[in-house]
Amino acid sequence: MLEKEIEGYLKRRVEKELGGRALKFVSPGQSGVPDRIVLLPGTRIVFVETKAPAKKLRRLQGYVCGRIAALGFDVRRIDSEEKVDSFIREMRATQ
Repeated sequence: MLEKEIEGYLKRRVEKELGGRALKFVSPGQSGVPDRIVLLPGTRIVFVETKAPAKKLRRLQGYVCGRIAALGFDVRRIDSEEKVDSFIREMRATQ
């Protein structure tokens, strides 16, 4: 499965199942940002880096995700449809 397929699956599930948005995150001048910012009802924000199955974060991605997490934000790495499904269940349980 390709990364873009997992990313699309995440976007569709967040919008349909949680009533949220999974916006593409592009930050000019800052490489390594997570692929999506997931905005959920109740002002919950989760940054998600999608990967193809078993692929690891690049060094810069790991650094940037760590910096975002250090600010107190929820940052996830998701590399399969099963992990998207698990993420959706977790977010639904905490809504």
